[in-house]
Amino acid sequence: MEYESVTHAKSDRRLGRLPSGSEVSVTLHRYDGGPGPTVYVQGAQHGIELNGPAALRRLHDRLVDTAIAGSIVVVPVVNPLAFDHRSYMTPAEYDVMNPNLNRVWPGDEDGSLQERLAARLWDLVTDADAAIDLHTGTADMLEHVRYQDGETDAESLAESFGTEYLVVDSDETPADDEFSGTFRTAAARAGIPAITVELANSRTVTHSAIDTGVAGVENVLRELDVLPDDPTRPPDQTRLRNDGATITAAESGLFELRPDLSVGDHVSAGETLGTVYSPSTFERLQTPTAEDGGVAYSLAREAVVVAGERIAGLATPL
Repeated sequence: MEYESVTHAKSDRRLGRLPSGSEVSVTLHRYDGGPGPTVYVQGAQHGIELNGPAALRRLHDRLVDTAIAGSIVVVPVVNPLAFDHRSYMTPAEYDVMNPNLNRVWPGDEDGSLQERLAARLWDLVTDADAAIDLHTGTADMLEHVRYQDGETDAESLAESFGTEYLVVDSDETPADDEFSGTFRTAAARAGIPAITVELANSRTVTHSAIDTGVAGVENVLRELDVLPDDPTRPPDQTRLRNDGATITAAESGLFELRPDLSVGDHVSAGETLGTVYSPSTFERLQTPTAEDGGVAYSLAREAVVVAGERIAGLATPL
């Protein structure tokens, strides 16, 4: 590879127009060096997931003073509507049909507002040789990288990112499944190796999560020879298959997680997870249990829950 000093360009890409006439646009950063692959990186599909943009700001400071082979295209805040409203999803006032941007990829030029926004970004993805989608989970979610089963190039990128846990998603998502419109699934169907990164602590800028994000993206760039040197990997990585049970609240109320249970723990079939009770009458409404065993990669803790809301996510160790 021929590594050349970075040339950085910043531009705005218009995605759509609001009823008032105000435009919806995103800021796009492009870093070009010598000949090589193109990598697309985005953050903040969900407006409360702050550590992706924070990591990309720090990565910018490093890239502008280095030499690379290829190009890196970065959209730090891919969903400005949700970000400005400080909400997880885009407010329904803008798109009641598709409030979750991460369910409409690759978009539709003639569809709802969210579908049009995605469609006007999609060429950035299809022009790339690999893609990284930065997300942020709760404090009670294992930091991990997700990739599609059977996608060997994406698996290599996931490994190189360097988190201790990797989550493998099924490669048999039906076209009408609600997850078929995720960024990662759409990219895989377009032949673009893509990974989804789940950093820690939504709503909070957390330096440890930022450090993980910066180091991970740099590792992927090294894996692709965009940056020189080899990626740094942990001595052991644990793979989890995302085919375990999702435990949901049967009743609305206040959920108290069992105090000795933490993410990363193995949960046996039939094991009690905690209690859902009424905060007003003190009535015990539900004692959630794990139907099947697995590793707890996501847990709700001291949370107000609505019937049907996820309490815990379990995955099967590989």
